[in-house]
Amino acid sequence: MSIKNAGRVVVKVGSSTLTYPNGRPHFRRIEQIARVVADLKNSGKQVILVSSGAVAVGVSRLGLREKPADIPGKQAAAAVGQCDLMSIYDRFFSEYGYVAAQILVNRDVVEREERKRNVVNTMETLLQMGAVPIINENDSVAVEELEFGDNDRLSAIVAVLAGAGALIILTDIDGFYDCDPRENPDARLIAVVEEITPEMLEAAGGAGTSRGTGGMRTKLEAADLATRSGVEVAILSGERPDRVYDLLEGRGGGSVFKARPAAR
Repeated sequence: MSIKNAGRVVVKVGSSTLTYPNGRPHFRRIEQIARVVADLKNSGKQVILVSSGAVAVGVSRLGLREKPADIPGKQAAAAVGQCDLMSIYDRFFSEYGYVAAQILVNRDVVEREERKRNVVNTMETLLQMGAVPIINENDSVAVEELEFGDNDRLSAIVAVLAGAGALIILTDIDGFYDCDPRENPDARLIAVVEEITPEMLEAAGGAGTSRGTGGMRTKLEAADLATRSGVEVAILSGERPDRVYDLLEGRGGGSVFKARPAAR
């Protein structure tokens, strides 16, 4: 299924999109994301939001100078930040007539069949009720964030479990380039990717910003996981959430990773 025709869409938003460099919530950006998601729902699409940002917001809320290096410190920041982040989402989605619903998951959601089934049932019921499921890893008690890669991998898992037709990853870069555009002005955007190769993963590099734990490599790994299960993936700049319309209306944008034809 192409992104244009997807009736169910997962949108993943990273910490660098949701916060300013100082870690404080980027209200204008979050409001734009809420408006776009609400408008997509008005058009008849079902949307699931996978949101990072709890640790970054918690660090700011607690008045810390930087993200804690130790696991308990990160978990404490996440516990504070998740409350703040959901309060912000709830406020903005309410303005557009929708109820925001929080789902926090741990790694065992993909390892234990019963937990997987419970998460799927909860997502399905919330979508049927017209709510917006907002999913994050349960960072306050889990230590798997480094494995999930700032929710990139989690968003792919959610897209597959939910039977979504598309996964849109909003990040701090406007797609996948043949080299880092922040270091090389001649870097070329690759608009369509038919297959993710080991060479592409190697060239993608490591972590992203100091506010998150992801980077382009984790996004490629997420795209690989999703496309192998028949979900088309797009990487798009989170600076302009309204560009999601261009993508879903067939006008292009960012980088699109095609679903594998034999995946289903």
